[in-house]
This record gives sequence, C-alpha cells and structure tokens, in this order.
Amino acid sequence: MKYLAISLFGAALLGACATPVADAPEATSVEAPAAPADVAAAETAPEAEMVVAPAVIDVAAVSEALAAAETRSDEDKARDAGRKPAEVLAYLGLKPGDTVADFIASGGWYTEVLSIAVGPDGTVYAQNSEAALALRDRAYDKALTARLADDRLANVVRKDEELTALTIPVGSVDVALTGLNFHDVYNAYGPDAAVGFLSAIRSTLKPGGVLGVIDHAGVPGADNNELHRIDPALAVASAEAAGFIVNVNSDILASAADDHTKNVFDPAVRGQTDRFILKLTNPE
Repeated sequence: MKYLAISLFGAALLGACATPVADAPEATSVEAPAAPADVAAAETAPEAEMVVAPAVIDVAAVSEALAAAETRSDEDKARDAGRKPAEVLAYLGLKPGDTVADFIASGGWYTEVLSIAVGPDGTVYAQNSEAALALRDRAYDKALTARLADDRLANVVRKDEELTALTIPVGSVDVALTGLNFHDVYNAYGPDAAVGFLSAIRSTLKPGGVLGVIDHAGVPGADNNELHRIDPALAVASAEAAGFIVNVNSDILASAADDHTKNVFDPAVRGQTDRFILKLTNPE
C-alpha cells in the first residue's frame, strides 16, 4: 500500500437422414480407381495429438516456491499470509510461461512473486511512472533497483514509463495486476482518470487477457479518500466503463478483523484490511 501521484491522460451436426433405396443390380467387376495420394496419406496417418492448454499454476507448488526462494527477504515472505499471492494468481488464471505485467509495481513485491510464479519461460513487466518512483525520496526506485540487481530476476523487464507512453507491446499480456493502487487513482483524480487508467492497461492485454485489481474495501458514502479505501461498486463501474467483463471476488482476501471506518494505515487494521479482487477480462 502506498501513496501515489500518477501521471494519467485526463486520462465467439451436420446430420444426414438415411434414405431407403432399392436393391442395386449385381455389380460388374470393375477395378476401383486408386485413391489420390493425399487422401491415402490422410487415411493412413496417425491421429493428430490433442493440444492441451497449460494448466493454471499449482497453488501449493507456487506457495512452496515462494517460501523457499532465497532471493526473497523475510519481510517479503511475512506478507504472504495476508496477501495469499498464489491463491490470487490462480484465481486470475495465471499459467506457467505467461507474459504478465505489474502496473504501479512500486518496490516490486508482486513483481518478484510473478517472476517466480510464471517461471523462467515467462516474462514479467514491472511498470512505474516517474511520479511513483520519486515518492519518499525515491524509496520505491531504490527498492526495485535492489530487487533486480545482478539480473537475479532474469525474466523481469523494468518499464519506468508513463501509462500514456507504454512500450509494453499492445495485446501481448496474458495477465496484468495492480495491487492496492486503484483507490489512489480514483480518489485523487476522479472517475474519468480511473477509467483511463484501466483502459491503458487493457490495451496491453491479449483477447481474453485478465487484469486483477486488488484494493481495500471502503464503505459507500464514506470519506474513502481519507481512509485510502474505495467502494467496490465504484471500481466495478469504472471497469465496465473501460470495456472489461467484470467478476468480483470478496472471499480470498476477506478479513473480519477490519474496521472499515479506519484508515488502512491505522495500526489496528494495517495488514489486516478487508480486500476485494476484481477479475477483469478483456473481451476483444
């Protein structure tokens, strides 16, 4: 969770009926013509192997890999219990070898999770605007630089660029993610900018590609700007306006310990907030 100042652009049998026929006259002995070579080959060729789509990541295996990863700090691993990254990514349909993107990646906590989850055959884009990197004396810039030092996450491509000037290839991403960011975009810049933010990410997705939006659940009508939360209904409306098919999951990251009237940084709820996930599918 972080404070963000983000530069935005204002923002788818044929059946034949058997017909009775009269008995045919006795056939004369005539040699049948040879079948064309291509037909004969087709009749004798073995059946083509069925192509099976890769399975969604194995939650237990990814969780084990995250816990065992020597590249991850103890502080990063401690967040797994509350953030349930393997369960979230499985819900979003992530597969080994996918091309994925972490939008407003900040210091890269989810970037590293994605790197491990997609494996060496996958690609991870870690995007940040300059405004995000400049926050807190460039704390996120420094953290991401350290995380990627010595090419230790070799499948990660760092993208320090604005959403208005993305160099992530259009229509190339299987799964994108933005974690605990959307409320800042909506609350600081308004509904139009929020739709623009989601639309820019949608442009990078393949047809059928998915964007996961994770955020702190707010109370309708409350001052969610002050609380750093958002009413899930507002997030859904923005996603629909951006052209996504929307599914909402309020169970995976639910927290009964959360008092929705408290700021998410309040020690009483920090790290235990009630969070929702939007699974947004690009229909084109």
